[in-house]
Amino acid sequence: MQSHAFHPTSLREYDIRGIIGETLGEADAEAIGRGFGTVVRRGGGKLVCVGYDGRHSSPRLEQALVDGLVAAGCDVLRVGLGPTGMLYYSVSELEADGGVMITGSHNPPNYNGFKMMLKDRPFYGADIRALGEAAINGDWVHGEGSARKADILDRYVDRLLRDFSGPALRIGWDAGNGATGEALEKLLKRLPGEHHALFTKIDGNFPNHHPDPTVEDNLEDLRQLVAEQKLDFGIAFDGDGDRIGAIDGEGRIIWGDQLLAILSEALLKELPGSTIIADVKASQALYDRIAELGGKPLMWKTGHSLIKAKMKETGAPLAGEMSGHIFFKHRWYGFDDALHAAIRLIEAVGVLGQSLTALKSAMPAVINTPELRFPCSEERKFEVVREVQARLKAEGANVNDTDGARVNTPDGWWLLRASNTQDVLVARAEAKDDAALARLVAAIDAQLKLSGVERVAVSH
Repeated sequence: MQSHAFHPTSLREYDIRGIIGETLGEADAEAIGRGFGTVVRRGGGKLVCVGYDGRHSSPRLEQALVDGLVAAGCDVLRVGLGPTGMLYYSVSELEADGGVMITGSHNPPNYNGFKMMLKDRPFYGADIRALGEAAINGDWVHGEGSARKADILDRYVDRLLRDFSGPALRIGWDAGNGATGEALEKLLKRLPGEHHALFTKIDGNFPNHHPDPTVEDNLEDLRQLVAEQKLDFGIAFDGDGDRIGAIDGEGRIIWGDQLLAILSEALLKELPGSTIIADVKASQALYDRIAELGGKPLMWKTGHSLIKAKMKETGAPLAGEMSGHIFFKHRWYGFDDALHAAIRLIEAVGVLGQSLTALKSAMPAVINTPELRFPCSEERKFEVVREVQARLKAEGANVNDTDGARVNTPDGWWLLRASNTQDVLVARAEAKDDAALARLVAAIDAQLKLSGVERVAVSH
């Protein structure tokens, strides 16, 4: 293999992702192995862990990736089928120099992709772009490495349970036929309480519902289970187990920022004054709550790699995103692992001494839009955000430009940012009542109109 060109759409900001047989295939996987292996070798490392999710294309991509890593002179530990958190854990536990997870996350079944990490930091953005350029030039280290299987699943489950000190609750679980299934079954056999699990059989066709717990329809089966069995609450996972969703005993969704508020309250009892990071999409109620509890709220850019990098820089023990990525450095490794977040949620309910339903009911009532999406070309989307920021600042508006434009007004706040993964602008607004929300959405539409962008229905 002399050189390789990736499909232009497959190299994303945080990972490599595409449609099998159209924009992503085994030749790409081998080139990623050679390129990532080259980065590891040039950095003085050699040992790489590789894991994969339950998609039908994953085993083939895994074999090709391993071939590429071995050709770059790396020694590969194949940790096999399981959640992304298990792969991240294996890099730490087995003292590897890097790790690659083959996963399509919550994308449709015909998608797949690669998430990468180096021993001491996430691998994203410029790293991924450099991987693509190195492939075109065939700028790879050559060597003869080795590959062997490493059975890490039981050790991972042991580690999840090692520090657990939560109450015995009655909980419903939905693995969505994703990669958490086997790990979840092992975990629930040992977790105190009464547990009812749905769809733990790993199946890349996702026959029951799509594995994305941030979409309300995907939680319907879990809602029915919690209602029928009169359970305390329910927990759901995405396809590769790095994002968590939850519902309370009444079936109400506890959104990512609300989960972070609950987890923050428990953490701040143990580590008063800590910095807690959330992304720009999170509710103002979360930032206010962290401050009220004596913590230091820090608003940062959306994107799991960006959040991990900011945690490392600030030493924050906890961070989270609206999308359900929750990151614990406290008693964990600083990566997003939904099984670990679930364990910590059970503990938090115990520490706070109230049911999850009561905790949800006590939260301030705000109303917000779902994510509004506006098609906008790759070339134009960042420029539009800059135009909007400039106009707002000229008007003297209260603008936070950490990631796009987040505008505070007496009605609430609205956000406009460019998606890092699609040709869209993403907006969101939050207010105290419907009239205020309508005014905020009108402000977004007005700003976009000034930049020649109109809102149309666009699917995820």
